[in-house]
Amino acid sequence: MSDVVTYEVTSGVAWLTINRPEARNALSRAVRDGLWDGVRAFNDDETAKVLVLTGAGDKAFCAGGDLKEMANEALQLPSVDFLPQFGRNIDVPKPTIAAVNGVAAAGGFLLAQQCDLCVAAESARFGITEAKVGRGAPWAAPLPWLIPPRAAMEILLTGDLIPAARAESFGLVNKVVPDASLREEVQALALRIAGNAPLSVLAGKATVRLIAEHPLSEAYERAERIWEPAYLSEDALEGPAAFRDKRKPVWKGR
Repeated sequence: MSDVVTYEVTSGVAWLTINRPEARNALSRAVRDGLWDGVRAFNDDETAKVLVLTGAGDKAFCAGGDLKEMANEALQLPSVDFLPQFGRNIDVPKPTIAAVNGVAAAGGFLLAQQCDLCVAAESARFGITEAKVGRGAPWAAPLPWLIPPRAAMEILLTGDLIPAARAESFGLVNKVVPDASLREEVQALALRIAGNAPLSVLAGKATVRLIAEHPLSEAYERAERIWEPAYLSEDALEGPAAFRDKRKPVWKGR
């Protein structure tokens, strides 16, 4: 890890923080490399069940690419290390949450879009601002799957920022909370997820996108294969036994 991206685990919840508040947490090369390292650390960390992505300070979650760096490097096409999820097309099978504080614009919008869940502070704002600076947003292709197509069209064509409450009405945000309680609310949400049966959580995440990528009949077939390890696991017996015995289940993830 580096000074511009930090990684810490609290009670099984990994917090990956972009730490450039003086630059509105812009995505410099160092930040992109830090995100890659952080996600890889999360994937390898068996104690971490949920990843939370956020930005330092209270002004910006992430304002997008570092335009000064782009200008200095004459960068036209996006760098190859900035692809879903978070970088270099790395797969993240465990759940991810965006804790959006302040502005999530351009590449910052992408990071929030790529997370499985999104909780926003009341002051948060969202926008794909590329049209205002002549850049591109091919990564917005899944957006009409997440929100109504006309809402996606407005966001892309105007480049305007929309408030958190409106983003919530579109379904882009799961919940809007007071700024001061963002971390507490997100940690509580992550702990509820982390407390569930691990194999069921992993299968649930893998199931959600099936209908966006496959015909319904094929999606059903793939879902059966995705859920089979959960059905056949020791945890599938532990859950009912714990309910019967009126105790908290002890998940083994197998």
